[in-house]
Amino acid sequence: MPITPYLRGAVFDPEAIKAMAQAFDSAWRVVQSSNLGVTKKRIAEKIVDAASAGERDPDRIRDLALRDFGIHR
Repeated sequence: MPITPYLRGAVFDPEAIKAMAQAFDSAWRVVQSSNLGVTKKRIAEKIVDAASAGERDPDRIRDLALRDFGIHR
């Protein structure tokens, strides 16, 4: 599932986009199994925030995004 529709006009290098896409896919799978009602848009916003702050590790980006919804991994 692409994250590019959620980038809000921000510009990232290809490495960052790849990391965000991996984090987005992984986070979405976790959210779907949690029944929290979190939308793709909300997950993507948190992922973009983490990447904007300089994070490039897909697992760390995912965990930071999920933490905002009370999911700790």
